[in-house]
Formats: sequence, C-alpha cells, structure tokens
Amino acid sequence: MTFPWNVYFVAMFSAGVVSAASLPLWRHWCLRHGHVDDPGHRKIHEKPVALAGGLAVATGMIVPTIIACALLLWQGSTQGSVIFPVDSHTTVHLKTLDSTAGFLLRYGLNRRALELAGIFAGALGMLALGWLDDQRELRPGPKFAGQVLVALLVALSGVRITLFVPNIVFHYAITIMWILTVVNAFNFMDNMNGLCTGLGAIGSWWFAAVAAVQGQYLVGLIAFLTLGALLGFLPFNFPRAQAFLGDAGSHLVGYLLAVLAVLPHFYTREHPHRFAVLIPLLVLAVPLADLVWVVVLRWRNGQPFYIGDTNHLSHRLVRRGFTRAQAVILIWIIAALLGGLGYLLV
Repeated sequence: MTFPWNVYFVAMFSAGVVSAASLPLWRHWCLRHGHVDDPGHRKIHEKPVALAGGLAVATGMIVPTIIACALLLWQGSTQGSVIFPVDSHTTVHLKTLDSTAGFLLRYGLNRRALELAGIFAGALGMLALGWLDDQRELRPGPKFAGQVLVALLVALSGVRITLFVPNIVFHYAITIMWILTVVNAFNFMDNMNGLCTGLGAIGSWWFAAVAAVQGQYLVGLIAFLTLGALLGFLPFNFPRAQAFLGDAGSHLVGYLLAVLAVLPHFYTREHPHRFAVLIPLLVLAVPLADLVWVVVLRWRNGQPFYIGDTNHLSHRLVRRGFTRAQAVILIWIIAALLGGLGYLLV
C-alpha cells in the first residue's frame, strides 16, 4: 500500500507555517523574560538576541502532530470493510470509506505508539535540558547525565541500533552513544547564523527521502515535520539572526537527527545493500567530522573538549577569506552533496 505523498507535503508545510508564526511570539516572550544570548567573548552581535529558535521548532512539530492525531481520532467510517494486504505477512480490514492515509496512520500509530511516545518525550526532554543550560550554564557532568537519561528513555521505548549484534546491552550502549554524539555534534556546529538549522534541514530532507521511497511513512512524516519546522525558523536565523537556536534548539535538532538516523531500516530484504549502514554517516558527515576534529585538536592542546574555541570548519573558512554567510552556504552544499551520495546507496 503506497502512502500519499501529498500528506508528506502537508506535514512539512504545516510545520513550517506553525514554526514561523510562533517565532515572533516566542521571541517576544524570551526578550521579556531575559531568555537571551548576551554579547560577549567570541560573539559578534551587539545586542541581546532571543533564544527562541528551539521553542519555535518544537512548536512547529508538536502542534501539527496534535491536530493530526485529533483528526485521526475523529475521522473514520463504520460502513463496510474489505480485506487488504499491508505486507507479505499481514492482512487487515480496511474501511471502504476511509482514506488510505488515515487508515495507514491509525494502523501505524497503534503499532508504534510506545516508540512514538518515547521519541516525542525525548524531544521535549532534550529541549528542556538545553533550556536549562541556556539559563544556568549547566556544568558538564549534570548536562551529560541529562543527555544520557533522555537517550536511555528513547532506547527503552524501542528505538535502538542493533548493527545485527544479538546482544541487548550492546543495543542500548550503542544507541545512547550515538544519540549523545550527534546531539553534541550539532551543539558544536551552532556557531554561526543558520549553520546548525540548515544542516538539520538538509539531514532531515535526506532521511525523509530515504524513508518515503522505502514506504516507511511514520519515519517519513517525522522527518518532514522536522524539515518543515526548521525551514520555518531558518529565515529568522539566516543571514541575520532575529533569534538563535540556543542550546535548547541545538540539542533538539541534534536529537531529532540522531533519532531519524536510527528509525529507517536502511538494510531491508527488498534493499539488501551491504553499504546501507553508511547512509546515516554520510548524511551527518559534516557535523560528525567537525566534532571529531575539534575534540582531537582540543585533546592535543590539553584543553577540555567541552570548552568552545574557533577551530571549527566554519571558523577556518572565515579565516581563509570567506564571509560568514558564504562559509555557512558552502558547508550546506558539502552536507547536501554527501547526503545525496548516501541517498544513492538506497
């Protein structure tokens, strides 16, 4: 059964509209309550900037999801049904007056309710952790512990990496490590206007495309919601920033991309490609490579890896003569090309 592509568009468009519409409201709230990034060391802005991006992106994802779930509960007909094959192992009764998309969504939500609840709870948890970090500048220990707890929650819900290793302890360990790595990689990349937001949008697009062409519609919808919410915020963040993501936003974006890399079944019976495991690594190659580079460099210099500096790829491009906007766009292009290479492996 093919999932309608127009539903993907509706998800992306609605998330973008809600994200963009909510940003001015969140920006006003942040400025009023002092939830801002003040000028200071290694910062080029001269006035406090609202840390409203993460709140707007989360709103762009959650509001359409709540509305869609409410409509699905309300929708439906009690007239007649036919036997319809979902896959080679499952047949179900499909109501004749029900829409294909509505039926598939209710069917998928019923089967994946725990995982979906864990994913959205984890998103809110990572957003809250980043918000606390923005407010209080959490020490590395408590911040790391919070990230581990959120990643553990997601793994407990059933979203886990296996890598074909039949060991549940390994599944939990590798999943938690992966989520922490990607979250911190995007947190590190949030160092220029639009950079983290754009990389998140590019990554979510490629994960959305991979999931959609393979018929993994729930994964595709989450990815398109993420894409839309980020695109709705991007004009407020690039090239001149009316609002920043903040740690709340960069934690949320990194978390969503980490989960989107875990959810699709890149290696399937229909697509048994031995290099399929490389797809998420290629899609997220830029933030992951930047993370490895700066951590190794800081370790060699005897500097704690969590202390920020100006040795990121974006900073190096600026020192080579690029403007900040040009450096960001170049990094976006590199990420898009690498993601496209990953998509070709499908």
